[in-house]
Amino acid sequence: MHGVVEPMADEKAPLTETSRPVLPRYARMHFDKVRGRHVLLVPERVLVPDETAVEILQLCDGKRTIGEIVDVLAAKYAADRDLIGTDVIAMLEDLRGRDFLVVVEGD
Repeated sequence: MHGVVEPMADEKAPLTETSRPVLPRYARMHFDKVRGRHVLLVPERVLVPDETAVEILQLCDGKRTIGEIVDVLAAKYAADRDLIGTDVIAMLEDLRGRDFLVVVEGD
């Protein structure tokens, strides 16, 4: 159709506080004894997240919403919830863009 921009099939809606992130089936967190830290493994790729990212990823179980994850972190660190929320969403968007994370649909 002329003048109408169709969304690409692989476009993803932005993450919100109601999104429920989870690692995809083909990804797994693993503690690498050689590196002495957690790594996120997907086929043919390895991501070495920092301690904060590991803590966030461990909360991404497909049941908790991003809002609930932010609440846990804000309470644990007695930090500004809005600031944490912005940082968590940015990190998760980055991981989802690289296929290290998916969002569970529905309730």
